[in-house]
Amino acid sequence: MKTVVAAALGECVHVAGVMNFLRLAEAAGWRTVFLGPATPIAQVLEAARREKADLVAVSYRLTPETGERLLGEFAEAADDLRAQGVRFAFGGTPPVAARARAFGFFEQVFSGEEPVEEVLAYLRGQPRAALGEGDYPQTLIERIAWKAPYPVLRHHFGLPTVEATREGIARIAEARVLDVISLGTDQDAQANFFHPERQDPARTGAGGVPVRSADDYRALYAASRRGNYPLLRTYSGTDDFIRLAEMYVETIHIAWCAIPIFWFNRMDGRGPWDLEGSIREHQEVMAWYGERGIPVELNEPHHWAMRDAPDVITVVSGYLSAHNARAFGVHDYVAQLMLNSPPATSEAMDLAKMLAILDLIEPLAGPDFRIWRQTRTGLLSYPLEPEAARAHLAATVYFQMALRPHIVHVVGHTEADHAATAEDVIEACRLARRAIANALQGQPDMTHDPLVQARREELIREARVTLDAIRSLAGPGVSDPLTDPATLARAVTAGVLDAPHLRNNPFARGEVVSRIDERGACVAVDPESGRPISEAERLTRLGLR
Repeated sequence: MKTVVAAALGECVHVAGVMNFLRLAEAAGWRTVFLGPATPIAQVLEAARREKADLVAVSYRLTPETGERLLGEFAEAADDLRAQGVRFAFGGTPPVAARARAFGFFEQVFSGEEPVEEVLAYLRGQPRAALGEGDYPQTLIERIAWKAPYPVLRHHFGLPTVEATREGIARIAEARVLDVISLGTDQDAQANFFHPERQDPARTGAGGVPVRSADDYRALYAASRRGNYPLLRTYSGTDDFIRLAEMYVETIHIAWCAIPIFWFNRMDGRGPWDLEGSIREHQEVMAWYGERGIPVELNEPHHWAMRDAPDVITVVSGYLSAHNARAFGVHDYVAQLMLNSPPATSEAMDLAKMLAILDLIEPLAGPDFRIWRQTRTGLLSYPLEPEAARAHLAATVYFQMALRPHIVHVVGHTEADHAATAEDVIEACRLARRAIANALQGQPDMTHDPLVQARREELIREARVTLDAIRSLAGPGVSDPLTDPATLARAVTAGVLDAPHLRNNPFARGEVVSRIDERGACVAVDPESGRPISEAERLTRLGLR
């Protein structure tokens, strides 16, 4: 194991940066020796010899002129160690770092402006100057491992023209703050890409970037080939799913697929398919990506939660998502956990709901089915006031870290007002990165709260009742009702899976009534009295056992 000795040099007492560097070094596998603040040069060098240091890291955050003098003395005194192969790194404020670089003595100089992954890359043997496309992992699973213990960051981005989106992607990549750019495309790109006759020029760019050719996708991918070389992904579309998937793999090397089970069809008005037909199509997409070893996310649970479905239905849909992904050959499953949905949900009940989903799906995991946790802030939860929205972003990302996510889907603070510009994305990611860093420095474990644990267990019990009700809807000879499209469609039409916002829907009933109770949980209630009802009672009212 390699050893790093670190200290704040001379009269400098600021050690926060040194401590952060050492935390990263430990994560990268180093043995660390911290000498403390205001450490004399001789003491640093004595420790380096005693500890047989491979790397000596010193910091100075005071006046550049005094720092320059001190670093000159340090370089002269440490020259023999450097000749013996000991490496030296410096960290300080940008003005002091500029003076340190001018000496040419330090192998690496950090000014605090570097993304954390670049510091980790240096500690893992990749000097910053050498980082290129080959050094930034270009698959999701490799990127997760490379960034650990920090999660991969993802953000949506799509402006009303291809050129503006291309320029924005280049700026985002050069800022080196985001790992995955999710291309937000307009509705015609999602539903009518291969059908120009169905496209409406009047709605070009509505809701995202109006990509109309494979070359458009190639241009957007080319724009990302700089900075930290972010991965790209995009919507799976609402028609021609496999043709779109083939193009995504060829043009943007799609990082992972995101597809629902029950949505993006005539039920939510986003596609031409009926409910059962779209379920079959979505399962084929899962299998197609699974055969190629590309991760798959089922962006299913939050669609129910955003429509005010009781928490138990959100949990059930989370299990159905993982169950179907595994059944259709997905090897790397991204479990999406959108919090703040409905927006009035309390943090304790939110955490309990997500833990219940994880508890139900984790027994599915194994060598051929790996589960990767992805958290995000609720789309409908952002306030309009800009400062409040920034605070909400930081607070919710910090809270999400209780779930130890592998991926944090950053939902920009401008969500309630406008589609994020490149500058908005960069700012949102910087806010999120700070919240994540704070959490990783010693966030208390909120999962042990008794209220969280009680609700977690309650949701698991209730979800099993609902899953059994879905199984009871299967016809004769159905081997797995939870993957059978006819049974799953019947779960919606029979009202087992339901949400208040689905009233007057062509497929769903929209009969369930929910409210936020005194705990902050979203529960089903009796329509007349407002009394909370269990799943057993709700399902009995539907004529089901």
